[in-house]
Amino acid sequence: MLYPRCSIFLDTMTKADIVVIGGGAAGCFAAIHAAESAPSRKVIVLEKSSKLLSKVRISGGGRCNLTHNCNSIPEMVKRYPRGARLLKKTFHRFFTNDTIEWFSRQGVRVKAEADGRMFPDTDDSQTVIDALLRAASDNRVEFRLNSGVGAISKEGDHFLLEISNGEKLQARKVIVACGGYPKSSMFDWLRSTGHTITPPVPSLFTFNMPKNPITELMGVSVTDAAVRIAGTKLSERGPVLVTHWGLSGPAVLRLSAWGARELEAMNYRFSVMVNWVPEFHENSLREKMRQWRFERAAQKIANRNPLQLPQRLWEYLLHRSGVNPDIRWADLPAKEQNLLIRNCTGEIHSVEGKTTFKDEFVTCGGIDLSEIDSETLMSKKLEGLYFAGEIMDVDGITGGFNFQHAWTSGFITGKEAAKALGEG
Repeated sequence: MLYPRCSIFLDTMTKADIVVIGGGAAGCFAAIHAAESAPSRKVIVLEKSSKLLSKVRISGGGRCNLTHNCNSIPEMVKRYPRGARLLKKTFHRFFTNDTIEWFSRQGVRVKAEADGRMFPDTDDSQTVIDALLRAASDNRVEFRLNSGVGAISKEGDHFLLEISNGEKLQARKVIVACGGYPKSSMFDWLRSTGHTITPPVPSLFTFNMPKNPITELMGVSVTDAAVRIAGTKLSERGPVLVTHWGLSGPAVLRLSAWGARELEAMNYRFSVMVNWVPEFHENSLREKMRQWRFERAAQKIANRNPLQLPQRLWEYLLHRSGVNPDIRWADLPAKEQNLLIRNCTGEIHSVEGKTTFKDEFVTCGGIDLSEIDSETLMSKKLEGLYFAGEIMDVDGITGGFNFQHAWTSGFITGKEAAKALGEG
């Protein structure tokens, strides 16, 4: 792995023109564009861990879902439960086509998959990491690892940063791109700058259903199902995966993102309704079953299910509905048929908790967007302080949307910080 100009230790008082806090996607992109726009200035990235771009590495199962195949800003912003108004402006500065073009210039060819997700054609996140670190090295960006920031203050025209190892660093401009925090108290060092923090809660999580019989179907997936939270307006349609702990898959993860605060208020205890065949509702499926009772009269109901569901799921639904799998379609009793119809189009499960989707860990919450200038992403509270990435109260569903926000905000903050120094 490339680590351009990495250093573990800081001098007693290091001075820099631009300091980026956070060595993730947004931070690295911000540093690259700051250094590129101000080649004579010193740009330093502070990363609290011993690794750079760790979320890039695990994204998309190790393939890195760079962005989404969408060239319409109005359509794109519909994929963000929080921050859409800000993104309507920022995406005009740097959008999906700009991301693809930038990585192409770095030698990374990007491909689109049927569901809109975009990956490097190598299907390897290391390709993306190497491209970013090469660009950083070419622009003389300096990285400091194991260097978390514990406090930030402004003295005159300069910022003073207190590093976790006890050292101090002076900077003219600061870009905060450290990602989101799971606990509100972890934002205290930013609260000290006068900013309001929207409390963080998990987004993108799976539904836990302990001891539910459906978990015996672990590994079964349905490409198109409709999922709804009882008592709310929350609903999503798409792939659903049954796991050993409950329900997951894109439809569930999207639902958790849109309902992040509402579900947290329920303490993650709620009922979920699943329509395994969303092209049908209860009445239309009843009509279809009348037709099958005639057309398939002599066939056993368990054989070759007409709904094209995974066989294990079909057998589970029959059992849950009290249907004898050896019975013929012509002999299906009305009571069991009605129950089967309800379970196919609106099966109800109790959810009792969540599990964070580790590869796509995201929180909603962060710096209140009303305190950030939407043109420059600079703080309205403290001149010279900028925000990029998930530290803001912006988050998207799965599919490359959070990375696109990272590239966009990184580009803008890097350019604007350089411009504020009289460069770029």
